[in-house]
Amino acid sequence: MSTTESPQGSGPPSGERTNAPDWATVQASPEFQRLRSRLRTFVFPLTGAFLAWYLLYVLLASYAPSFMAIKLFGNINVGLVFGLLQFVSTFAITTWYVRFADKKFDPAATAIREQIEGDGK
Repeated sequence: MSTTESPQGSGPPSGERTNAPDWATVQASPEFQRLRSRLRTFVFPLTGAFLAWYLLYVLLASYAPSFMAIKLFGNINVGLVFGLLQFVSTFAITTWYVRFADKKFDPAATAIREQIEGDGK
């Protein structure tokens, strides 16, 4: 055992009291469960939709090259537009997530953090 390790099961050195929160209790709290549920109901469907959109782009590029090569105007074809829309959708999803998080996640997370920090003081 090194000098920085304490024996298993022993408390803080020199009888010091720690104010560390009980993370299992925090995780089991209804507030935390609601926050986690809200995050999952937003992130998982949106991630699935984006991955499906990206997979559609890859499949069309692989199996429908004649469709992707259709010229829309000048040298701009369907494949180029779909590729650029991948970037647009990424930025749109990011903006949507940030706004949603500012309204829904951050206030709830702040309340949980303040509750935890308030219990430790």
